[in-house]
Amino acid sequence: MKAALSGWLGSALEYYDFFIYAQAAALVFPTVFFPADDPQVAVVASLATFGVGYVARPIGAFVLGHWGDTHGRKNMLVLCMLMMGISTFLVAVLPTYGQVGVLAPALLVLMRLIQGFAVGGEIAGASTMTMEHAPFGKRGFYTSFTLQGVQGGQLLAAAIFLPLAAVLPEDDFQSWGWRIPFLLSSVVIVVGLVVRRKVEETPAFQEKAATGEVPKAPSCRWSRRTVWTCCGWSSWP
Repeated sequence: MKAALSGWLGSALEYYDFFIYAQAAALVFPTVFFPADDPQVAVVASLATFGVGYVARPIGAFVLGHWGDTHGRKNMLVLCMLMMGISTFLVAVLPTYGQVGVLAPALLVLMRLIQGFAVGGEIAGASTMTMEHAPFGKRGFYTSFTLQGVQGGQLLAAAIFLPLAAVLPEDDFQSWGWRIPFLLSSVVIVVGLVVRRKVEETPAFQEKAATGEVPKAPSCRWSRRTVWTCCGWSSWP
């Protein structure tokens, strides 16, 4: 159960970071990080930086998934939390287009790539870790906590970002108010280190590590029996 709660909390916090960017890309970034002489182009460019994160996600899942297979799920998930928290915090302190010109959107894209890379490893790694900890016959139930955390992160992002946009005067929100939700990502770093470090490594990895049999490139041989077992059903017909 501890692994399932860790998966829920980790996914919620990481997707909070991921989706506050989506709201900022629509409401703030066109005027902060792009030239103001063509507002329509600025909006399109801002939303394009949001899409860059989805390009990095499969790459992160591939690279960090392999890292988790060979170095342990726990270490990989702590790394994901740190990458996501630090990159989101740095978005909050980035200079504007008026201050540094094209360097501002370039740095914004770099931070978004790191976000996408980290969240790609998070969703796959947290699901796998929860499944490997879950009791036989209940793996599907416990693994679902990770996906529930994704929706929790979306709600949390909206609950923090949108009220700020409604309460603060527009000039204040555009100048400094939008940075507050991103600054709160520092909590992600603290929570990630505390929660994730309390969860034990999966029994399957501990068993391999104890015997020194962790391969450099684990193979994945799927069969109907393997799928049946991973889904948590108790017997093979």
